[in-house]
Formats: sequence, structure tokens, C-alpha cells
Amino acid sequence: MGEGHLPVLVDEVLTSLAVGPGSSVADCTVGGGGHAERLLETTSPDGRLLGIDADRAAIAEAERVLARFGDRVVLRHANFEAIYDTAIESGLAPLDGALFDLGLSSYQLADPARGFSFAADAPPDMRFDETSGVSALELIERSSERELAGILATFGEERRAGRIAKAIVAARSEGRIVTAADLADVVARAAPSRPGSADAGRIHPATRTFQALRVAVNREVEVLTAGLAGALAALKPGGRMAVISYHSIEDRIVKRFIARESRDCIEEPLPPVCTCGHRAQLRAVTKGVITPGPEEVRRNRRARSAKLRVAEKLA
Repeated sequence: MGEGHLPVLVDEVLTSLAVGPGSSVADCTVGGGGHAERLLETTSPDGRLLGIDADRAAIAEAERVLARFGDRVVLRHANFEAIYDTAIESGLAPLDGALFDLGLSSYQLADPARGFSFAADAPPDMRFDETSGVSALELIERSSERELAGILATFGEERRAGRIAKAIVAARSEGRIVTAADLADVVARAAPSRPGSADAGRIHPATRTFQALRVAVNREVEVLTAGLAGALAALKPGGRMAVISYHSIEDRIVKRFIARESRDCIEEPLPPVCTCGHRAQLRAVTKGVITPGPEEVRRNRRARSAKLRVAEKLA
């Protein structure tokens, strides 16, 4: 693996999941197999791993990287919202551990044909699973200015969503958005980084726009909630889930899920007598988030925004 393919927070994940020989683990975003490889080494000689990914290219790469582990590995092309059914079907449930490494893989970013990169000379597709759903370009073509602004504000937390949406719609009507590079240029011209701002020179002006479109295209908010619930159902008592997120939208979902499942009554406001019937199923293993140290960030730029949360299933 090159630098861009280094798995993030590996030692912290292994320590937090606390798996060992014979453990059954799911890597719900197997990607290039970096975390999976270390998990299989840690659970040797007889531990097993279920690796799932919505990206067929990721499954192919994982097959190559993890080939030496033989039948200890089960790989499935699926979205992690189906983790529970996939774990049952594969015979690996109940699980001792489940890992989610969210966001965009560096090899996806490096493939110009996928349109994830600001410089890609290809249509902005941005789908993890190229066989289903609509591409980012199709989403742009189908959406009104107001709908686009909503997407950018909600999923990208873009403060200048209205201005950018207006520029995208104008460029679309003139046929000026053909490639991902075209889209990035339209956004950069409409909302350039402000001199002296925190983002100036640090991130591309189109970063939040590309994030928002990718999140919308892949239904990332919706499937994350379903995936966390599925992983919780698939874990055995004492099993742990670890989630690495890279932006505040994902991290809030994970934080709220753990908080909700760590209490009995979930009614708001709390009533004198609970009637919802909900019972706590999790306890947070970490207080707050685990973040990478400066040395890891220096070696792997992808790690700079990573946040790890871990929770354990109650008996």
C-alpha cells in the first residue's frame, strides 16, 4: 500500500475492539483491506472476518490483499446497512467486533474515472456502488437551485450554499459542467476561499460541495444509522463496535446513536414513568473521541480529521 492507502488509527482500533484469537469480526467498510489485515493477524490462528463494501473495486482489492488468510475471510459486495443480514447469512454472527471506517477511500479519490477528485477529467459520478442509484452529475441535472442549496447546506455544512447552487444551475444551463474538474472550477469561482480565513490555502473551495453531493448520492446519513443498528443487533453481549468518522455530520450520528442506546427511557422530555419500553444496549468505551497523534497525521494526511468512538454491547 502506498501512503494514501494507510489505514487510520489501527492500533487504537485493535486496542478498543479488544479482539483476540478465535474472534469473529466484521469490517463493514473493508476498502483496501488495511484494517482487515491487522484484525486477521490479531485474531489468528482461527479468528474469522466478514468484509463488506458497497464498492466492487474495494472487494477486488481486499481479495488480493487478504488472499493469504484463505477461508478465514468472507467478502461480500453489499452496503453496510445490510450488515445484520450479511453477518447471519455468512455464518459469522454473533460478532465479537464490528468496525466502520467511514468516508472516502484514497484509492477511490485516485481513480479519475470515478469523479471524486477536484481534478478528475471525468463526469462527477461519486457513487460507491456504480451499479445503483444516480450519479452526482445526474443529481445536479435533476435538482432545482433550492434543492441543491439544501443539499449543500445539510450534507456539506456549506455556509455559501445559496451562492454556489445558483452558480451550478447557471453553469448547468450553459452546458459547462461535464467533468468533476468543471464542477470544482464553478464552485471555486462562485465561492473562493476568503483571504485570512481558517480554510484559506488548507482545503479546496469545493471540498464541502463535493462532500455534500457524495453524501447525498450514497445516502450516507440514512445508511449509517441503519448500519449502526444492524451492527448492534449482530454483536454478541460484550462485543464492541468501533466507528471512525471524518466530518461532523457522521460523528454526530455516531455520538447520538451511542448516547441513545446507552440509556433506558428515550422519551423526550423524560416522563415520570417510562412507557417506551426501550432498554439500554450499549455502554460507551471511550469518553469522547480518540484522535490520531501528530506522527500519524504526518505520515497519513487522511488521518488528520479522523475521530474514533467505541461502544460495547451490554448483556
